[in-house]
Amino acid sequence: MKQHTLRKSERLCHQPTIESIFKLGKTHYAYPFKILTLPITTQTHPLPQVLIVVSKRTFKHAVDRNRIKRLIREAYRKNKTLLTTKTPPPTLAIIYVGKTILPAADIERKLILILQRISKKDEENTG
Repeated sequence: MKQHTLRKSERLCHQPTIESIFKLGKTHYAYPFKILTLPITTQTHPLPQVLIVVSKRTFKHAVDRNRIKRLIREAYRKNKTLLTTKTPPPTLAIIYVGKTILPAADIERKLILILQRISKKDEENTG
């Protein structure tokens, strides 16, 4: 059984890449998420890199922002295999645009939906 992990190498930390994903990334939307994707052809990582963003303006308390990020990371960690079939894998910025904290099951269901939509669009563009 393949272990579901989210290592440091799978997290997007490179500042120029972060800037380019916000400038050049394609937008996919499914409430409560807005996901920006950037297909990088020279990427050396075998897995997609991900950045998770929760607005400080919407959620004033750090505990709320951290809880949402934790729920998103967990849902992504379990379901990232939906994107690992892509070569090269896309770089993602997952932005939480909801105004309230949704239950973990709803977050996971919506994240699965949008990841499937992204993988289908990638298949249509390459196929």
